Amino acid sequence: MRIVLVGPPGAGKGTQAAYLAKNLSIPHISTGDLFRANISQGTPLGKQAKAYMDAGNLVPDEVTIAMAQDRMAQPDAENGFLLDGFPRNVSQAEALDRALADDGVHLDAVLDLEVPEDEVVKRIAGRRICRKNSAHVFHESYSPPKEPGVCDACGGELYQRDDDSEATVRTRLEVYHTQTEPIIDHYKAQGLVVTISALGKVTEVTERAMAALERAGTAQQK
Repeated sequence: MRIVLVGPPGAGKGTQAAYLAKNLSIPHISTGDLFRANISQGTPLGKQAKAYMDAGNLVPDEVTIAMAQDRMAQPDAENGFLLDGFPRNVSQAEALDRALADDGVHLDAVLDLEVPEDEVVKRIAGRRICRKNSAHVFHESYSPPKEPGVCDACGGELYQRDDDSEATVRTRLEVYHTQTEPIIDHYKAQGLVVTISALGKVTEVTERAMAALERAGTAQQK
């Protein structure tokens, strides 16, 4: 299956992408991984992206699109892929449509993870990271430490990242609503969008997503 995963920040896209890709035996292609791989390998696209980033500028759509096209052309993506973080806007979605059409293939589904805005804020703003080891992550509501402000694993101080403040989260949500959310209407016009609730346990959301994708795949075959 060829799938695009969309949803607001805090919807659990990265977690669900990993589980879904494993269950469907297709590669998980994320924008972050594309950038890191191209920059670390010193590819021509990576050098272009790094030049923009070093100058404090956004990487142009055409560079991001070219990276995605190159990755989708790899042998492990021949039978499908799951795109996470791309396309990020309508122009990227239209470019993806053209690229797939040129290859004689098409998307099977666009999975929209739906989460109420207040829940997104609660999920992200409640995160606390250990200063000694950033791999130790807690949450004030969902997985609180035994002692407030202290890491259970190493005793390090727990803190809230600037990116996780409520004000920053709401700004990120506004960017999502204005830039990324319109791609849902773009794909609805093609009959590709399947929307599921991303509330509940991770396994419950994965089961919900797999069932929705199975229905979408069956519908595409008719």
